Amino acid sequence: MMMNMKLHTLILRTTALVALASLVAFQSGCLLVAAGAAGAGTVAYVRGELDASLAGSYDSVVKAANRALDDLQFKKINETKDAIKTVLVARTADDKKVRIEITKVSDTLTKVEIRVGVFGNENLSRTILDKIQKNL
Repeated sequence: MMMNMKLHTLILRTTALVALASLVAFQSGCLLVAAGAAGAGTVAYVRGELDASLAGSYDSVVKAANRALDDLQFKKINETKDAIKTVLVARTADDKKVRIEITKVSDTLTKVEIRVGVFGNENLSRTILDKIQKNL
């Protein structure tokens, strides 16, 4: 009987250890996937703003964003630019404000944030991003 109890305890501990090891391995894998996803080409729409990381130089993304506004026939209201960040402000035909913030991350990676109106518009934001990517 004592042997049976020891065997039962050993099996329970082994099962718990395997489950814990599996959980750790699974979580580590998720972290690796999340870290890999943070590279070029990621897109997320959060709280009314579309955030994207684009493979391209800062200057080429700024030019592509300006061409995208022209292609969509948005009226550019303002552009502020320095060596690291550019902010483009435009208006759509129905007078919605479009704000595009472009930030240099590295020589080959640029962050783009797009907000349409006060609360955001995911479809229009994705259309703008698509135009930017086509102009790269």
